[in-house]
Amino acid sequence: AAPAVPGYSPSFKKPPAMLRLKRKRSRRSEVVASAFPPCGAAALRAPSVPARRNPFSSLENAPRAAGNPKLRERARLPPPLAGESPSAVPFWQLLEPVCEDKPVPRPESSDRTDDLALTNDLHLPVAVPEVPSSPRHEFPADWSIKTRLLFMSSQPFTWTEHLKAQEEAQGFAQHCRATETNLPQSIQEPKLSTELRCAFQQSLVYWLHPSLPWLQMFPRIGADRKIIGKASPWSQDEALQQVLMSEWSVSFTSLYNLLRAKLCPYFYVCTYQFTVLFRAAGLAGSDVITAVISPTTRGLREAMRSEGIEFSLPLVEESRTRKQKNSEVNLETEADNSLEVSNSTEDREEPAPSDDDDDDDEASFSWLEEMGVQDKVKKPNALSIKLYPFHVKVYDTRNPRRLKGTNTFTLLNFLINCKSLVAVAGPQAGLPPTLLSPVAFRGGTMHTLKARSINAKARVQLAYKDISSLEIVGPVMPHALHSLTMLLKSAQRGAFSAVLHTHEPTAVFNTNLDNASPGLNKESIHKDLPPCGLHPKTLDQLSQCPTLGKYSIRFLEMKDYAYTWKS
Repeated sequence: AAPAVPGYSPSFKKPPAMLRLKRKRSRRSEVVASAFPPCGAAALRAPSVPARRNPFSSLENAPRAAGNPKLRERARLPPPLAGESPSAVPFWQLLEPVCEDKPVPRPESSDRTDDLALTNDLHLPVAVPEVPSSPRHEFPADWSIKTRLLFMSSQPFTWTEHLKAQEEAQGFAQHCRATETNLPQSIQEPKLSTELRCAFQQSLVYWLHPSLPWLQMFPRIGADRKIIGKASPWSQDEALQQVLMSEWSVSFTSLYNLLRAKLCPYFYVCTYQFTVLFRAAGLAGSDVITAVISPTTRGLREAMRSEGIEFSLPLVEESRTRKQKNSEVNLETEADNSLEVSNSTEDREEPAPSDDDDDDDEASFSWLEEMGVQDKVKKPNALSIKLYPFHVKVYDTRNPRRLKGTNTFTLLNFLINCKSLVAVAGPQAGLPPTLLSPVAFRGGTMHTLKARSINAKARVQLAYKDISSLEIVGPVMPHALHSLTMLLKSAQRGAFSAVLHTHEPTAVFNTNLDNASPGLNKESIHKDLPPCGLHPKTLDQLSQCPTLGKYSIRFLEMKDYAYTWKS
């Protein structure tokens, strides 16, 4: 006899008995399954044996029949008949409520799940005003930079997919030659229209400097998380930084010369702290070159004043004018009414910060005198404050700085020689600002926006409707947005909607600068800016005075060839 070993069973050497038991159990489960027909797909998932209790469940997270209406319905099963045991209740009565309450969803692939996620953008809350604008044949110019566009339509976007090599090359050639493309109001077969597909490729092109493929060069504000960990050999090499800044200065000067010659309509300078928009004469209702900076710091404003650069604060001036009008109204009305008006004004509009920085600097140390320690504490003098102006980071995104005429050329030299234009520390240390332009310039690199079309289902009231979407990702400038809407107007038969994601620091570029020229008309604009590379209709839109204020278009919709929008 074999010696007895604790914890060891000799029956494990002969498993036939266990195998016979398993085969017997499997046959029994097959008989039970064939005896009762399944109710929908839920029965296929029903186990053949009773479900085991979850050992990790507790009274708090266990389902209760009193709180769950579905469980209450399942608990109201018909009682067994007289003389019948409770276990004799037909099995289909236990399955029927499950089939009614839980319709089986069709399994969808991960691609369709990603596609459905794109449609959720249409249900996001939209900023004020809540009431859309009245239908018009053209939407106002939006000078902000968009980071993502999502177009939705009942018509497919298959005409944007799989461009042929010849169509892609033709689109690039049309962009470089500033070829004007005029499409009919409606295209019956967009996928077969070579002219439409080439124009689509043409509208996706933009120019950028510097071009570093392993780094995302836009947006620059708040981009440290995306740049950190990437290779940056210039961060510790001063010689390499000087080379990069020298090439950047050449490209910046080239863009400004194109702007003065009216060969470039506008361009952006994107730094890690602020963004500058340069516009040619004739755009945004101005007959001179304009530049708008946002956001700004107190140090930047002091440095610009010391260089003799004259600028204005349009939103601050507007706020002061509004306050004067409100004060006059309050003096004429009764005390109670004036109090109500002032309170409603404060709720409706946030007061813009004053730009009187000198008074603030003098009054900021008055508390030392009150404590009697003004002689014991060494405070910085006015000279040291002016020598280190860029250490104060008080961003004011609502108040852009406006420059006109010859001050823009002074701003050019100021930005080239400004040491704070480039970060000294951090992931963006030593990296020159990003230049974005709709036309080619010296040192610029051609890039294209990323486009992707998707077929998905969107929920319309109580049902799901097949809908097509087109996603555009990248720095979408104002001319590109207008060009794409003109193409979709013809290809989608005048019916589509779009969700626009704005780079927030650039939203205030839509502020009216109050420098409109009454003698500026369309004839003079088309005469002075014909070779700037923009479509005549796009040029007409961008030449209008901005009307969006400090907001930007968030939602755009076209129905029956008429636009409505929300900002």
